[in-house]
Amino acid sequence: MLIAAAAGLLTRMVIAANSPGPADVRIFAGFAKAVTVYGPVRIYEHPLPGLPVYNHPPLAGWMLLGLNGLSELGMSFATLIRAPASLADFCCAILVFEIVRRRSTQWTALLCGVGVAVSPVLIATSGYHGNTDAVAIVFALAAAHLLADRKSPLAAGVAAALSISVKFIPVVVIPALFVAALRGGRPALVRFAAGFGALFALVWGPVLATVPQHLEENVLEYAGGSYRLWGLVRFADVLGLPESVITFMQGGGHFLFVLVCVAAGVWLAWLRPAQLPGVVAVTLGLLLLLSTASALQYLTWAAAGTFVLGFWEGLAYSCVVGLTAVLGYSGRSAVRWSEPVLELGAVGWIVLAAGLATGVRRILASRPDAPPGPPAGPSRLAAPRTSQCSGSAVN
Repeated sequence: MLIAAAAGLLTRMVIAANSPGPADVRIFAGFAKAVTVYGPVRIYEHPLPGLPVYNHPPLAGWMLLGLNGLSELGMSFATLIRAPASLADFCCAILVFEIVRRRSTQWTALLCGVGVAVSPVLIATSGYHGNTDAVAIVFALAAAHLLADRKSPLAAGVAAALSISVKFIPVVVIPALFVAALRGGRPALVRFAAGFGALFALVWGPVLATVPQHLEENVLEYAGGSYRLWGLVRFADVLGLPESVITFMQGGGHFLFVLVCVAAGVWLAWLRPAQLPGVVAVTLGLLLLLSTASALQYLTWAAAGTFVLGFWEGLAYSCVVGLTAVLGYSGRSAVRWSEPVLELGAVGWIVLAAGLATGVRRILASRPDAPPGPPAGPSRLAAPRTSQCSGSAVN
């Protein structure tokens, strides 16, 4: 497993070192210079001429400050900015192997871990594009693994806070994590909340105390780009729905879709807390499925999670959207897809929907009170038939 993960990391870094990347690479370079001037806290209150809104959580600013410092020593910033996502994929491959190993056979776990390592969509988005999506996802899955499998609620709380401190997307899984901790009893909930609260206060506290309004406007209320490339907005556009409907979907209406994702995660976490990694995977995948914003790097949100739900689900998703990403990045612009890429993206959306449906079915088919363990069949998320039942799924 380590060999495959290392090979995947090497592939990503070779791409990063030998390609200029999309516009985001240059935008992040501009952000890094601005953070160096204004600091990771005050950056939110300053206009940045020539750059889009700085919509990244506080920890991203500290990361950019460090990367800019390394670039001033002579290292290529274009390569450096893609290193965190590439390293995250390396860790995620091993993490998915560990998660699946507790719920399926060693062979299936190995296939799923290798699938993450060589996933075309992850190689394209992490090695070529960069951004911080993959970093946030690995912390979210790590939080679920630590809480449900490792019985380490304090560390899980820290990982959960780290996930939303890098990119705010995993906020949809935080309620499910708290519900799973609650199902484990008061000690687990207290430890999880303590880890989450301490890290959150450390990273977010200075910004909330200094520029709370600007943080809210730039990060908390950010709705994504207005491109109509993927999912519900794309279908609405093709079907010729009124412009007012699409505007509502991409405006205030997008919060309704976010609430659906949160509600689904909370419901599954309450019913099957022992399957928390799968619950997190479903929640993040559902967020992408219902997203009213479009960007190629967003395809990362479901890539590792679909392998947690099942090998064939992960393989199908990674291949279809991986081709979408490769063709999208090969075009004139990563935010202007050709008609074939748009059609391929629609197929990817359908594949994702099918994978989430089978994933939810497997989660609900598992025993509510069973701890993680190798199941009777290689493709199920259920626990072993002979395992002892415990009073709670998470301690």
